[in-house]
Amino acid sequence: MNFEVSEEMSVRLAMIREFMDREVIPLEGEMLHGDPQQLGEAVAAAQAKVKQMGLWAPNHPVEFGGLGLSMVDHGLFAEAVGRSPLGMTVFGTQAPDAGNIEILHQHGTPEQQERWLRPLVAGEIRSCFSMTEPETAGSNPLLLETTAVGDGDDYVINGQKWFTSSADGAAFAIVMAVTDPDAPPYRRSSMIIVPTDTPGFELIRNVSVMGHSGSGHASHGEVSYQSCRVPKSNLLGPEGSGFVIAQDRLGPGRIHHCMRWLGIAGRAFDLMCERVNRRVIHPDGSSLADRQVVQHWVAELDAEIRSARLLTLHTAWMIDRQGAKAARDEISAIKFVVANTMLKAVDTAMQAHGALGVTDDTVLSYWYRHERAARIYDGADEVHKTSLGRRILRRYAAT
Repeated sequence: MNFEVSEEMSVRLAMIREFMDREVIPLEGEMLHGDPQQLGEAVAAAQAKVKQMGLWAPNHPVEFGGLGLSMVDHGLFAEAVGRSPLGMTVFGTQAPDAGNIEILHQHGTPEQQERWLRPLVAGEIRSCFSMTEPETAGSNPLLLETTAVGDGDDYVINGQKWFTSSADGAAFAIVMAVTDPDAPPYRRSSMIIVPTDTPGFELIRNVSVMGHSGSGHASHGEVSYQSCRVPKSNLLGPEGSGFVIAQDRLGPGRIHHCMRWLGIAGRAFDLMCERVNRRVIHPDGSSLADRQVVQHWVAELDAEIRSARLLTLHTAWMIDRQGAKAARDEISAIKFVVANTMLKAVDTAMQAHGALGVTDDTVLSYWYRHERAARIYDGADEVHKTSLGRRILRRYAAT
């Protein structure tokens, strides 16, 4: 294994880190306290600068306007921009667009790619991913109830979805729906592109999460499909391949999430270390940094973040060389290890900040609210642990 960064990537990472510190992190005050329209204008201006720097959409296909980074290089990029909640958006790699771009690139027809993929990579439109349902277990896509019934050259879609992230303002959704209820479980569903201006597509609400409904990229929509008719040419891949495509999307997508979470953990760690060195707690001038318990926090978190980072880079390295299927165990492991490491870093940093930590004067409380879902979405911790543990034990039983 060799995680040595190429000279070209080292230069890119240096440019990204400098840009994040100078242009992106200062926008967090506007994000937390300012006007959404002004924030949108500021983000658009930052995106224009990223494009001028030649750093736009680094993980997306070269032929569609991205940089085509390897999984390891993209992981390093995601860590660098993950240090701010605005980083992924400013560089054009935000979820769920990033995952939708991957499956459109892998499974889309040339016509679908020209109509949807190219403008999506360019940042001219946004998309959403519509799989999770309120009445079925989100960790098991085999239980979906939304249907897409063939009618001549069309599909007619009916069902209810929620946590259709970024539906507010999206140009299209990629919907997972049952196309053949009588097929074997893994062949029942398909993925279909649905323009959001299609009659029968209704954004009911942005779901309130931890007291915040959000808008645009930061929203999680509840969507109703009522006799929503789209042409069969909007089908992604062969009919019945929805589960397979979902795995293609979610496996590499967990690298994106995990390295972004490591960026969050690293920034929270930095904020904590800066705070405990500054915070005087005794007339003799001693600070929080002089307390052994705080020193233990720092030592433990440093070791845990570095361990999680190496585990994630190893997983990315395996995907680059052997594909996501070969890295199945590693993908399961990083999902729950990195999520918990990130949340521990944020929680400990908040504790070190005292009362300031629970205010919105720092970005920590934002992450505490928005990233708690990391242990739930893309498969709950318990699902990944059960799956990984079962596979390991079966290998031992076989020998």
